[in-house]
Amino acid sequence: MSVSTSLSRPAPNSDVHNRDAQQRDDRGLDAADRAIVLATQTGLPLVPDPWSAVGREVGMSGEEVLERMRAMQARGVIRRVAAVPNHYRLGYVANGMTVWDVDDAQIARLGREVAAIEGVSHCYRRPRHLPHWPYNLFAMLHGRSRDEVERQAAALRERLGEACRDHRILYSSRILKKTGLRLAGARPGTASTATEGRG
Repeated sequence: MSVSTSLSRPAPNSDVHNRDAQQRDDRGLDAADRAIVLATQTGLPLVPDPWSAVGREVGMSGEEVLERMRAMQARGVIRRVAAVPNHYRLGYVANGMTVWDVDDAQIARLGREVAAIEGVSHCYRRPRHLPHWPYNLFAMLHGRSRDEVERQAAALRERLGEACRDHRILYSSRILKKTGLRLAGARPGTASTATEGRG
């Protein structure tokens, strides 16, 4: 898992937990929150009840871990908790970052629509860098072939309509190891689930 910040694990002593609840850092994390971040930043355990497994590691109940994770998400410290499949092993070997020159007056609405399209795994608004880079909307598409990605891009182009002036597809040429932010003191592990956090 990748999260935004962490410190050392708190002692499972309730007095420490109560005192630490009032000693939050600049992101609103107390020592118990930081312990959960450290315990989960490389992935949730692949067990039927991951929250209890994490709870045993940090000296809390599974319910308290889940409650604290939800609270951190509500505060914006953790963006989301989601499964991260290896799409290459699933046969999705064609990966195209599509870049679009979209009318700025319509990009907020159209960006939300594009992000909701099945097959779009990432969707971002980015600044133009004129005169060389006119593209302001990025959407990652995955397919089992380049033809499949190009069909998806054509459907996306149709959805954007007259608001779209131009686009390109930038295909991946190699696989880079994908990890989020790692904090000092983290335990080693393999990422089966990811938590995105503020940087």
